[in-house]
Amino acid sequence: MMADDRQQDPGPRAVTPRRHVLAAAALTPMLAVTAPACAQSTGVTQDKHHEPVVPVRTALSDWKGVADALGRPGDMKRGLMYHTGLPRLDLRLVSHGVVVKPALALGSHVSFVRYTDGGTLLMGDVVVTENEMQPFLDVLQERGIEQTAIHKHLLSQSPDIWWIHVHAHSDDPVAVARGLRAAFDRTGTPPPARPLLSPPRPVDLDTAGIDAALGVKGSTDEGIYKNTFVRRETITEGHMVLPPGLGSTTAFNFQPLGGGRAALSGDCAMIADEVQPVLTALRRAGAELVEVHNHGLKDEPRLFFVHFWAVGDAVEIARGLRAAVNATNVVPVPGAVG
Repeated sequence: MMADDRQQDPGPRAVTPRRHVLAAAALTPMLAVTAPACAQSTGVTQDKHHEPVVPVRTALSDWKGVADALGRPGDMKRGLMYHTGLPRLDLRLVSHGVVVKPALALGSHVSFVRYTDGGTLLMGDVVVTENEMQPFLDVLQERGIEQTAIHKHLLSQSPDIWWIHVHAHSDDPVAVARGLRAAFDRTGTPPPARPLLSPPRPVDLDTAGIDAALGVKGSTDEGIYKNTFVRRETITEGHMVLPPGLGSTTAFNFQPLGGGRAALSGDCAMIADEVQPVLTALRRAGAELVEVHNHGLKDEPRLFFVHFWAVGDAVEIARGLRAAVNATNVVPVPGAVG
């Protein structure tokens, strides 16, 4: 899906409170996407474009060098993103008395996107323990990979876990992948799990009821039911147009607890004017708020994200969350309409 196929915002958004910030950003389009140290270590392409560059379609075979450097296979998302999942299967995490499955909230993910200027963008979200975090950050900095967020997805967790968003723009994606591999090697992130020999079993939830409540068709991932939305607008990061959903999804992940009940770990993508309505809607739905933060440093429109947690009847939770969805400018992930 190329950028001109993106669904566009049907009307202007209210941006008055951010006018001065946006005006200042407009005066600095020639800034490099990454710091000079990153340019030295990974061959970063500097931003010399007056118009945003767009992603180009690639095939799985185009990323063999990256896969070899990471030491793990990946897959393609919508023909634009080379994606690698690195679930923390080594951890037994408990939050609010719930043993959290890796697919609910313990999945590290990194994606590579190639652009018309020949550069490659890396964006990802990585799970680390508190003891692993500083050594992991040190290696990222040595290898010129930026950290754009350090935050939490869960409350009251044991052991203590953090999530780190990573970012790089380079002419040499294999060098970036080698840097990531060196950082992952400072953690307990396990090697790839063996492929499942049998098809996944349906989750013990009323998935049709969840889909109807949220207005989007979900999917099953390692025992977790997931419903996902993407921002309607075209999102740019610096001089690059982001593929739909890269670093900008609204996601609701349901872990079955039996009897139609579920633990939910969720994340909403919002612009500034949507933050307060969404937070209010989440609390009215009975969700516990965890954190409000950013994923990127130069995204436009500027996006904010809220992580939240809920436990209860899965369909009732989904019905309550619909108000938060309706308060944001999102659409179901392409191909998933409830």
